[in-house]
This record gives sequence, structure tokens and C-alpha cells, in this order.
Amino acid sequence: MDLFDYIRKQDMEKDSPLASRLRPETLEEVVGQEHIIGEGRLLYRAIKADKLSSVFFYGPPGTGKTTLARVIAATTSAEFRQINATSAGKKDMEEVVKEAEATRGMYGKKTILFIDEIHRFNKGQQDYLLPFVEDGTIVLIGATTENPYFEVNSALISRSTVFELKRLSRENIMELLTRAVTDERKGMGSFRAVLEEDAKEFLADTANGDARTALSALELGILTTERSEDGLIHITLDIASECIQKRVVRYDKTGDNHYDTISAFIKSMRGSDPQAAVYYLARMLYAGEDIKFIARRIMICASEDVGMADPNAIVVAAAACEIVERVGLPEARIPLAEAAIYVATAPKSNASYLAIDRALEYVRTHETGEVPVYLKDAHYKGAKELRRGLTYKYAHDFPHHYVQQQYLPDEAKDEVFFTPGENGYEQKIRKYLDFLNDLKEES
Repeated sequence: MDLFDYIRKQDMEKDSPLASRLRPETLEEVVGQEHIIGEGRLLYRAIKADKLSSVFFYGPPGTGKTTLARVIAATTSAEFRQINATSAGKKDMEEVVKEAEATRGMYGKKTILFIDEIHRFNKGQQDYLLPFVEDGTIVLIGATTENPYFEVNSALISRSTVFELKRLSRENIMELLTRAVTDERKGMGSFRAVLEEDAKEFLADTANGDARTALSALELGILTTERSEDGLIHITLDIASECIQKRVVRYDKTGDNHYDTISAFIKSMRGSDPQAAVYYLARMLYAGEDIKFIARRIMICASEDVGMADPNAIVVAAAACEIVERVGLPEARIPLAEAAIYVATAPKSNASYLAIDRALEYVRTHETGEVPVYLKDAHYKGAKELRRGLTYKYAHDFPHHYVQQQYLPDEAKDEVFFTPGENGYEQKIRKYLDFLNDLKEES
């Protein structure tokens, strides 16, 4: 690098976007991703020991894939080269490999090649790298927003370790915003800006785990906002909203708005109004409500308010909850909407909810009855001598797979806890129980 290249590099770093300037230089400065770079974790140990083997960083935009590559570049003794698959081709890789072979032969040093957006390379371009990864000429770091198990050659994957990066938490992004406002060397501390707390929370919520989005909005706000009379640049909630191009929804996650909106959401599903259910779901999603919290409330509504009128409702709600945890936003909005609409339009019954509460109340207020001797376990040693289970009637040995016998203790034999309603599947349950009662009378 000559003098002009050095000056050009310094100017680029100075003029680069805030998100780029603020990138950490050491592992200790990295925010988030504790599950892979927390102290003592495999990747942490490998970077610290400068013993990194080929890896893939997979995750959504703005979660730190390039950041981790930069940290590795700053800490390794190996040569570090970086290319982007959106603009580079086989020729660029050939040049890196040629340099790597020379460096290895002359100095015994490894070369780390970081390829951003590696999924953009076609199969032939990816195949070219394989022998050089295999013989150690280069240590490959691939970054991708797409699942590498689908988008990257299996041969490369088998010779590498895949690390999945998660969306940054709200607290992670708030920490980065605070650092950006106060850091005078890499951030915007010299601008004497004040990021108001509600504006910081709004940016952290609406960034949806993408640090780059939040930092870009903050930078735009600081650069375009005039100083107040006190000589400071105040980034208010309205300015933050304008800079990130998202309307402010008044929604305090710990206050009345939070409870009022989730209450309206549940009551809309209970009241069989899918339009209102989707509306309140959208309000919560827009305001940054925890999607796992929403999914849990849908599961509760499915069991409490739909129940046995449509036993499939709880299956749909549970599936949506699992999908939400696996895919995150923005895709999670779809299974949440499907589950909310399903629950809202399903026939309703609280018979199961009432049944368990009646049974719990009975158990709480009455003496525990003795389990009928023929229902007791007949398999343990001495059970036969105690006549446990000897007179039990196996239902499948009788017509209609049913036989009349008492299952409740004597003290509770006349109690009724579950009474099926008239909606949905409970109609079938009611008819079946009526059929069984007729069999009882005939026997």
C-alpha cells in the first residue's frame, strides 16, 4: 500500500456510514451473539487462540456477520482478504489463491478469505474453492443471509463449521445506540447529540434486530437536525420516527396500552371477530411486541375459549408458536395471523376450562376418595395377593368398546365435571355420551 492508497483508505473510513465506523475491533466490543462468542464458547476460543478453521456465518442482515469477520481480521496473524460475491468472480478468487500459496510458501502464514454474500456464487465458483480449503491454502469465512445448507455446496459445508447469528435483542440495539451517541472516536460523540430515551426505545423496537437500520436512522437524525438553544442536537421520538420512516404507535410494553391491546386481541378472538383479531395483531406487531408473547396468548385462547368445540385449534396455535420461534419476523407475522384467524373463526366452548376448574375445586374442598380396587395397578409385586385390578373390565373386550363400570371413587361417583356444549365437535361428544348412557340403561 503506497501513501495515496493509505490516505484514500483513511478518508473512506472517516466518511463511511456510522454502522460501518462503529464496528468493533475486538471480541470484547461485540454486542450480542453471546451464544457463539460468549467467553468460553467454541468460536470465542478459536478466535482468541488464532486457530480458526473454515466457518460460515449465517443470519439476517445487521446481526454482525461482517463485524465478526472484521474482528477476526484485526486479531489474526494470518493474511486476511475480503471479497463480495455480488461483484467478484472466479478471477478474484484465483488472485487470492495465488497470493495465499505464495504467502504460505515464503512465510508459512495462512490466508483467511472472507466472502460476503457467498450464496451468490454459483456451483462452479464454489467448487473452485474446495481443493484450497481442503489443503489449507485458505481458511474460508463465508457470510450469508440464506440457509447455507441449501445455498452452499455440501462439500464446502462438510469441511466447515456453521454458526447461526440471531437477530439482536432490543437491549443489544439500545446499547449500540448509546455507544454511537457517546463515542467520539468512531461514533458521533463530537456532535453533542442527545438521544431521548423514548426515541432510543422506538429505534430499538422498530429496527427489528437489525443494528444497521437503527444506526443509519440515528446518523440521519443527527446530521439533519438543527441544534437547540442549549447548543445540543436533540433526537426526539418524532425525529426518530421520521428518520426510520415508521409512524409512532403509542404502545408502552409495560403499561396500559400493552394490556389493553392484548386484552382486545383476546376478546376479539373469543368473540369470533377475525377482522378485529388481525387488526390488534397488526398493532402489536407494528409496535414491536414480543412475538412469542403473542403466540402464547393465542395458545391460551385456543384452549380456554375454543376447547373441545374444535380440538384442532390448539394444534394450529401450538404449530404457530413453534414456527414463530424458528423463523422470527417478518415471516412470523403470517403463522400468527393464520392462528389468530383460525381461533377467531372456530366454534367456541369453555366446557374444558370449566371442567378442570370444577374438578380442582372439588379436590380442594373434599376428602380424597379411594381409587376403586379394580382400577389399581396390577403389575407390581404383591398386587395379585391384594386383589389389585383383578376384576377390571377391559373396554375393548365388549361391544362398542364400552362396558359399564365405576371409574370415580365412591365419594365422587355422582359428580359431573365436564358437560359438552352444542358447538362444533362438542355436538359429537354430546351425542356419543348420550349413546353411552343408553347402553348403561340397557345393561
